[in-house]
Amino acid sequence: MSTPKPSGRVEKNANGIDLVLTRILPLELREAWAAITESEKTSRWIGRWEGTGAQGQTIRLQMGFEEGSSWSDVVIAECRAPNYLRVQTVDDSGSWDLSIDLASADEATELRFVHRGLVPGAVGDIGPGWEYYLDQLLASITGGPLPVWDDYYPAQRGYFKGQEG
Repeated sequence: MSTPKPSGRVEKNANGIDLVLTRILPLELREAWAAITESEKTSRWIGRWEGTGAQGQTIRLQMGFEEGSSWSDVVIAECRAPNYLRVQTVDDSGSWDLSIDLASADEATELRFVHRGLVPGAVGDIGPGWEYYLDQLLASITGGPLPVWDDYYPAQRGYFKGQEG
């Protein structure tokens, strides 16, 4: 497998830095929604979760591909099935504001992922991780080979740091 090329981009705004990544998922919209919201399916690419998956609820997520990962609280801030999900994570590393927006694209679904409000200097370390997890999502859908973390970090760090300007 060739080394993956990063595709994420930085958008600066009044609230700081947003990291935006997109993918085309080879699934119909409702199937794509299931891949990002059902615990059995999320366990294949990011991790399993437990709790009540509804707007205003707090679920617990355990990252499935990080050594010694503990459970994190995830607040479901907005949920408009099957198009939009916005969550806020709270754990030892702080709080993250994340969203996924899905739109039908012919016989596939376009996924737009946004990590909002990053502090300067963080994009170089965080961007490669989201590239990795979104490629894991694609592999879990297509049955393709799982990506290798070392192909993403630190290899893509410079690409993302360069966008912070």
